[in-house]
Amino acid sequence: MRTHLAKTRNIGILAHVDAGKTTTTERILFRTGATYKQGEVHDGTTVTDFDAQERQRGITIFAAAVSCTWDGHRINLIDTPGHVDFSAEVERSLRVLDGAVAVFDGVAGVEPQSESVWRQADLHGVPRIAFVNKLDRACADLDAAVGSIRTRLHVTPLVVQLPIGAEEQFTGVVDLVTRRAFTWDDQAMTEIEVPDAVELDRRRRILEEAVAGLHTGALEEFVADDGLEDTTLRAALRELTISGAGVVVLCGSAYRNRGIEPLLDAVVAYLPSPLDVPPVHPERPATADAPFAGLVFKVHAATTGRLTYVRVYSGTIAKGATVLDTGTGRTERVSRILHVQADRHTELDDASAGDIVAVVGVKHAKVGATLCAPDAPLVLERTATAEPVVSVAVEARAAADTDRLSVALARLVDEDPSLVVRGDPETGQTVLSGLGELHLEVAVESLRRSGVPVTVGRPQVSYRETVVAGVSGLLYRHVKQDGGSGQYAHVLIDVAPSDEPFVFGSTVVGGRVPKEYVKAVEAGCRDALAEGPLGGHPVTGVHVTLVDGQTHSKDSSEPAFRTAGRLALQQALRQSGMAVLEPVAEVTVTAPDDAAGAVLGDLAARRGRVTHSTTRPGTVVVTATVPLAELFGYATRLRSRTQGRGTFTTRPAGYQPAPASVA
Repeated sequence: MRTHLAKTRNIGILAHVDAGKTTTTERILFRTGATYKQGEVHDGTTVTDFDAQERQRGITIFAAAVSCTWDGHRINLIDTPGHVDFSAEVERSLRVLDGAVAVFDGVAGVEPQSESVWRQADLHGVPRIAFVNKLDRACADLDAAVGSIRTRLHVTPLVVQLPIGAEEQFTGVVDLVTRRAFTWDDQAMTEIEVPDAVELDRRRRILEEAVAGLHTGALEEFVADDGLEDTTLRAALRELTISGAGVVVLCGSAYRNRGIEPLLDAVVAYLPSPLDVPPVHPERPATADAPFAGLVFKVHAATTGRLTYVRVYSGTIAKGATVLDTGTGRTERVSRILHVQADRHTELDDASAGDIVAVVGVKHAKVGATLCAPDAPLVLERTATAEPVVSVAVEARAAADTDRLSVALARLVDEDPSLVVRGDPETGQTVLSGLGELHLEVAVESLRRSGVPVTVGRPQVSYRETVVAGVSGLLYRHVKQDGGSGQYAHVLIDVAPSDEPFVFGSTVVGGRVPKEYVKAVEAGCRDALAEGPLGGHPVTGVHVTLVDGQTHSKDSSEPAFRTAGRLALQQALRQSGMAVLEPVAEVTVTAPDDAAGAVLGDLAARRGRVTHSTTRPGTVVVTATVPLAELFGYATRLRSRTQGRGTFTTRPAGYQPAPASVA
């Protein structure tokens, strides 16, 4: 079993959108024999981008799991999204990975989302190697890309390859560790004589010095022998990769099938096996004979039923087994275990430590849930869920589809916990919130493709009305006689502004209005707060004083005084000076310091009022109060103005007077 684990690699492919993640994954599957034909992103024929929206948009939206074998090792690979709106999908994948390949564009180097996913991997302690892709493109430069890795990611790159040729003439690589050279022609790899032995020696020396500066054992050999043996260098590179002290850098062109085999060799040589990473829990070693423990990292409602994706950390799970969801205390039966190859599945009898599989029959476990043996419960750390930053209102086009929409929304949230659905009690709208406008666009399109016709609009903002100048001595007489007992209630009230939402008081003396009727007047006034005179918005900030009143021995009652109180306050509000209040949010923006001017200018254009600003090395943090109505579309605008490096958080900050144009 330990041999099986030692020859297992659970890795992810990470990158900025369009850096070549999916193409790299496709070439890996083809080179390892997992597929017989290589697909292309632009043709919509790749294995991992199997969703209809992914093929239509030409981007990865959902993390897809595949596997292959190379040099006697099993590689379980997850192709992750590169767009910032789907960063939560990357986060959930990183939680269950042991290592990763970070793909960089050979022209652009480190791009904004490459930086973001790198930081996410840092938080999870995932060891990485780097693959500088697209070296066949005009202006591609390995040294420049490596420089951006060093300066923007603040890591020590350890370049183990040299390109042969440049741009369109890029044909192969020189391996600095083995001192061998390879070229590719018509997809076939050929070993050739090293083109420039002097440059090889110079670059090898630079690599050895860098490794010796980071690794104590390598330093001793380097000082004693004035160099490093290949075996020492390779072992040191592996240890530095697993510890995170250094990042091995390779190069190639995935689209042209150049550099894929050496990349696979590096995955096997340098990235960790499940045995090389700390146990997920002290009581759960990564062995097949330990009690079963696994983490749910993805849920998908497939045509074959609900698929629950699980990383098995310890023990063995067999078909037909009963597992415990420790978060809910519910036990569930695993009816089938599937080996996953994107959208294709093969049945398995069992799965053991180190495996990534999908199970059928687990109907209630959510993303982040711990599944374990019922007689050996434990709880694994859940994946953090990002707070949504943008919202839309959704409703079924036909009333008959309302229930279907509710079911479809529940399924969406089940699959993607970064989506939040809530009902607004004031506007009556169903509000769908997510991590970006593209995120919501994809979610809404998923609803439509599921057969639920929906309409989408901006959420209505919940305005308020308040008193800015009150009235005194307003007398309202409520007299109604239509047969039988009548209604009689006279009230005299004063209305004034208040810092509290609603304050009611009584200065009636001599018992002219009994206490039970005073309470009825207060209840009537509260009823009147539901709609203000300006736009029908709820009223807040009102102080009402019952000054006097008059009763009738037979026709006065609590309902009569409640009606009088409601109508009296409605009339008083129409005579008072009123203003519309709009909701505001406290927005905290974190952005690169070179984008500070653009961020501040955009906040000002949104009627934002800056309340605090601080600077950190390379970063500015701005806190501002911004009207909620002006925040629609802000996530996309901020990313545009900061090249995807800006982030923001919001929290409700009450209400403020709205300008006349809004009111």
